[in-house]
Amino acid sequence: MAGSAVASGRDRPASKTSFITEIQGMMFTLGDVRRPLHETAALVEDIVHTQLITMLHQASERATLRGSRVIAVEDILFLMRRDKKKMSRLLKYLQFKDYKSKLVKTLEDEDTQQDSGALGTVAGGNQRRQRLAQDYLMWLDHTGELLSLTERTEMDPVKQERLERMERHSRAMDQTQYSEFCESRQLSFAKKAPKFRDWLDCSNLELKPNSVAMEIMSYLAYETVAQIVDLSLLVKQEMVAKTNPVSHVISVSHINYDTHSEVKKETDSPEATPPSTPGSSKPLLQGNGSVDGRARQRKRKKSCPATVEIPTGAITPSHVREAMRRYNYRHMSAQRRSGMIFLAC
Repeated sequence: MAGSAVASGRDRPASKTSFITEIQGMMFTLGDVRRPLHETAALVEDIVHTQLITMLHQASERATLRGSRVIAVEDILFLMRRDKKKMSRLLKYLQFKDYKSKLVKTLEDEDTQQDSGALGTVAGGNQRRQRLAQDYLMWLDHTGELLSLTERTEMDPVKQERLERMERHSRAMDQTQYSEFCESRQLSFAKKAPKFRDWLDCSNLELKPNSVAMEIMSYLAYETVAQIVDLSLLVKQEMVAKTNPVSHVISVSHINYDTHSEVKKETDSPEATPPSTPGSSKPLLQGNGSVDGRARQRKRKKSCPATVEIPTGAITPSHVREAMRRYNYRHMSAQRRSGMIFLAC
C-alpha cells in the first residue's frame, strides 16, 4: 500500500490547501521531535490525502448503490466493517461527539433560563450520531457482533499507549515547550472544516458527504496520522536498537496492527518483520583516520555548506516509507481483495 498510496499521491494534481503545519504539530504530540521534518510531514500528508480521497470515492460508490444523494455515515461504516477494533474507536468517537453536543446545549439552555429567570428541566441530549450508527449496524449485522461494540467499555491498548507516550514525551519539557505541546494537542482536521473540505476537493465530488460523514472523515484523517507515527516510531526504535542495543526509545511491543490475527508478536520476530528493503543494510565506510583522510573530509564539508542537519530523534521519510512497506507486507492478501488497505479502518 505504501507504494500505491505515495505513487497515486504524486499523480494527483497539487492541492493549493495544505495541512503540513498542522500535521507537524500532531506528529510532535504523538512522539516526534519538537520540530518535525517538513519533508516527513509532507509525505504523511500525501499518504493521508490519498487514502481519504480513495475512501470518499468508495463511499460514494456505496451511496450510489443505496440510491442516496449524499455520502452518509453508513457508507463509511460499511468500509470499516471488517476491523472491529477500529470500528469500536469510531463508535466511541461518535458517542463523545454526541456527549459534547449535549453538554454545549445544556449550558446554553441554563444560560437562557438564568437570563429569563425561569427554572425548568434541561432539554435532553442529542444522540443523532449514535442513533445513525446503531440503526445501520442493526441492519448490517444480524449476529449482533458489531452492535455489541457500542456497549464495550474496556480500555483501548493503542489509545492507552499513545497517552503514556505523550506523558513520557512531556516530562523533560520546560514551561514554554509544554505550553506549545498543549496547543499542539488541540490540533485537528475537524476544527478547520472549510479548509478540510477544500483539501479533499469535495466540491468536485458527484455525491457530497453530509456533516456527520465529514466529522468521521476528519477523525479518520487524524487516526491515519497517528498510526503512521506509531508505525514509524517502531521502525525508528528498531534502527536505533541495531546501532545501540541498550537504547530503547518507546515501549510499544503490545500494539498489534494485524487485523486478521489476535496473536501478539514481538517486533523483531521473523514472522512480524518482513525482509529488509534491498540495499538498506549496506555497511557504512569508515575513514582510516589518516591526515589525508581528515583533509578530504574537511574539503567535502566546505564544498557542501547547504547541508541541513537532521534533528536527533526525528522521524524521517525513510522511517515512514519503511513503516508503510511493512504494513503493506502484512496486509497483502487483504489488499488484493479491496485494492487498498486503509490505515484507519
